[in-house]
Amino acid sequence: MRHGKKDNHLGRTHSHRKALLSNLASSLIISKRISTTVAKAKALRKYVEPLITKAKDDTTHSRRVVFSYLQNKDSVSTLFSDVIEKVSNRPGGYTRILRTGNRLGDNAEMCIIELVDFNELYTKSSAKEAGKAKTRRSRKSSKAGEAVVEAKSKAKVEKSTESKSSDNTEAKDSE
Repeated sequence: MRHGKKDNHLGRTHSHRKALLSNLASSLIISKRISTTVAKAKALRKYVEPLITKAKDDTTHSRRVVFSYLQNKDSVSTLFSDVIEKVSNRPGGYTRILRTGNRLGDNAEMCIIELVDFNELYTKSSAKEAGKAKTRRSRKSSKAGEAVVEAKSKAKVEKSTESKSSDNTEAKDSE
């Protein structure tokens, strides 16, 4: 029975799995987005999110603890400078998994795992920077636009009068 054993072993020994997750976490922190399988991404999420939470407290001890997991000076410095700057006010959920379909070679389920606050498409701040909110209503702000609207309405009126006159002539012909 496997009571209480919730880690996915990913078909690897303990040391191989530890090295794999360390390298994936370092790559994720440095590049902010990586492509991998869904099983590895779910295991990576459980591995990297506590490290990001630990990095919120910028002390020598927390840097050493994070370095013991990542074993990469560049990723530790990126984590404590760039990443924490954006996620400092977030209470958790630092990563997002986006499924991308199956891999051609072995039909493995693939995904993209990314740090949430580094994707400009989903962040709220990018919408504020874009300027005015878009509405579904048309806005008549220029005189040129009004002239086009008037021309279209005149064309519609002319078409409707032509169709009425043709209907009247057909009615007269049938009598």
